[in-house]
Amino acid sequence: MAGMKDRKEGFEKKFAHDAELRFKSEARRNKLLGLWAAEILGKTGDDAEAYAKEVIIADFEEAGDEDVFRKVRGDLDASTSDDTIRDTMIDLMATAIDQVQSE
Repeated sequence: MAGMKDRKEGFEKKFAHDAELRFKSEARRNKLLGLWAAEILGKTGDDAEAYAKEVIIADFEEAGDEDVFRKVRGDLDASTSDDTIRDTMIDLMATAIDQVQSE
């Protein structure tokens, strides 16, 4: 019986750890996306960092990535396609996961 309890606790810890890594990776991806969009918008330095924070905060509007996409889509002009934004989000998620895992 103790073995089953230990196993259950192990699964719960792994689930919690994975959820924390996912949260950190998504937040990092959103910051990187914000910095990417800020560069397109011509923002630098503190203005770029402030914009990246706006993108991070946008993620708390609803579950999923659509709130972040809408924020960036609304701020960029039509010369940046939806596909480009979504592809960048995917690429930056991979970068963010690598960065979080290497910490």
